[in-house]
Amino acid sequence: MSTFFAFEADFVDSLRCIPMQVRLKLDTCGIKLKLAQWHQLTPGDRQTLVDQPCETPDEITAYRTALQQMVVDRTGAIATDLPIDPAPPWANSKIIPDSVQTKAAAVATLLTPTQWATLSPVQRFALIKLSRSGHENHNFLPALKEFQLV
Repeated sequence: MSTFFAFEADFVDSLRCIPMQVRLKLDTCGIKLKLAQWHQLTPGDRQTLVDQPCETPDEITAYRTALQQMVVDRTGAIATDLPIDPAPPWANSKIIPDSVQTKAAAVATLLTPTQWATLSPVQRFALIKLSRSGHENHNFLPALKEFQLV
């Protein structure tokens, strides 16, 4: 099932940007996909990457294989490998990453462990990605609001 966030609403119809759910799958299967590569994929390719599951070991392998083939077919290049974190921070419902707390504090918010625990892994993933330095994180506060944290 596809999950798009309201803060992604300005681009999900066209999939001109990589949605959080696909970014989570990329981290899960160990592929770094550049936005330029995403743009070279067909609309059907992009939708497949949204819809294809990537949770079980077999699904992760199938997703990675399909994605690599799409990138090679459309760009002639191989997507860059990323190390796969065996214990990614978004999977941990007990520990709020410092980057998230720091970014929350910058918008006058303090997240509690109870709030963090109630979030889904993809919501935690989104907050982690949106709180990283160097990331265009204007969607952090909208995400907090959407997740009913402020």
